[in-house]
Amino acid sequence: MENTGKSEVAWRLELIKQQYEAAQMGLSGFAQGSARHMFISARMQSIGRIHQELQRLVGPEQAIRLVAETLQEHTGSGNNQETGLPTTDEKGHLFHTA
Repeated sequence: MENTGKSEVAWRLELIKQQYEAAQMGLSGFAQGSARHMFISARMQSIGRIHQELQRLVGPEQAIRLVAETLQEHTGSGNNQETGLPTTDEKGHLFHTA
């Protein structure tokens, strides 16, 4: 992969991290009920779209690995059961715990 590809990948991983942070903030924000759910769902859908873009850039296996590593670095463990937000299993597959 050339430098342009690496910076595109890095940019997308940063977007994923930002969307995940926004979703986490949505859990503790002022919104309640369906507004909160819609906000968090929109962030997760955005992460899904960015993941698809990564798949086109680096292939499906590398893309999920990069997303999993990014989320694990951000959460510190990859296990985010207390928030109910997507996390990863030991193979790096994303899943939703709630």
